[in-house]
Formats: sequence, C-alpha cells, structure tokens
Amino acid sequence: MQTVLLTIHTLIALGLVGLVLLQRSEGGGLGIGGGGAGGGFMTARGTANLLTKATAALATCFFLTSIGLAILAGAGTKSTSIVDEVLNTTPAVESTPAQPAVPTGQ
Repeated sequence: MQTVLLTIHTLIALGLVGLVLLQRSEGGGLGIGGGGAGGGFMTARGTANLLTKATAALATCFFLTSIGLAILAGAGTKSTSIVDEVLNTTPAVESTPAQPAVPTGQ
C-alpha cells in the first residue's frame, strides 16, 4: 500500500512542479508565444484561472497523500510520545550520593 501511495505522491509532485513552471509571474499563464492577441484556445485570464485551480487541486492531493504516508509510516509503532520512550528506558537515579574515596596513606 505504501508503494502505491508513494508512486501516486511522486506523480502528483512532478505534476505540481510542471504546473508551477507553466505559470507566468505576471499572471498571464502559459507564457508561450508572446502576445495575448490572436484567437487562441483560451484567453490569458482563463488560462491563468485554469492553471491556478489545477495547482490548488494538485496541492490538495499532495497534502492528502503526505498525510496518508505519515499515517502508514507510523501504523506499526506503539509509542505515543518521545517523552514516554525516554522515561521508560532511563534507569532510576539513586537518591543517596556516592561517598568520597578515603586515601589509604601509602
């Protein structure tokens, strides 16, 4: 299950990187071909809106798969806290201090 989810997660990440690289910083979207005139498939505003919505959808999927992978990774563990583990593994400290060594006079 982890392998399938990790593969999906990787594909989403690559798609997200590709979508972000397609966007223009001015908001023009698909900055291919220069000018905005000339009966293209979509207007510059429509393309920017489409890319923004697609980026948001892929980002949501990325976060969901990240949470899913974190849950699957921690499914086999029993401990609920690092503090609990430290308290259970450290030995008890004696309350009486050690006595200093007495010189023998040699």
